Amino acid sequence: MTACDTCLVRNRAICSSLDTEELKALNNIGRRRTLTPGESLMWEGEDSVLVANVIEGVLKLSTGTEDGREQIVGVVYPSDFIGRPFGATSGHGVTALTEARVCVFSRKDFDAFAREHPALEHKLLQRTLAELDRTRRWMLLLGRKSAGEKLASFLLEMSERLVQPGCIDAPDLPLRQFALPFSRQQVADVLGLTIETVSRQFTRLKADGIIDLPSRREVVILDREGLAAEAG
Repeated sequence: MTACDTCLVRNRAICSSLDTEELKALNNIGRRRTLTPGESLMWEGEDSVLVANVIEGVLKLSTGTEDGREQIVGVVYPSDFIGRPFGATSGHGVTALTEARVCVFSRKDFDAFAREHPALEHKLLQRTLAELDRTRRWMLLLGRKSAGEKLASFLLEMSERLVQPGCIDAPDLPLRQFALPFSRQQVADVLGLTIETVSRQFTRLKADGIIDLPSRREVVILDREGLAAEAG
């Protein structure tokens, strides 16, 4: 049994386009790595030497401003692909927000493998276009939506993109309950809001019976249709 056989995201990751023998070949050039919260996998502006599939956990993409502040520019979830195949440098840093497991490849080895497997290159293109669509939706969220719509959209995305633990072959069902991998301040930074505004919106959604907050990080969606309506 290979690592691919027990992979939680094997049916959704970029390598899902490969057959058994191709998966074995890809497995031979990759390795599993576990990251602790706060541990970086890639650094902004550094040579692009790695690419990776996210198996478990949540990581942030961030860039630094001229005055030394960090700006979170994206979030990656299980089954997402990170890194720059065929690229020279990394455009942002990649850091674990939670404990995470990733399948890591040397970029040069992965590039050579992708050139020999058109189905994988096609999957890469599909992922790139899907990421472009998500980026455009995120621009709408940041530029046009109200504070309540931003937070509701963010919670819906979290519930839809986090993987149900232990469900390798189950359909992709949204989670009803999950742990936020972000602090309230990080949620505010991602959404372009203040921490006070984020806290008020959490409190309002709870008071309206749309969500419950058993702890500061736990979120339970009580009314998904109501949350979708809040998201606009």
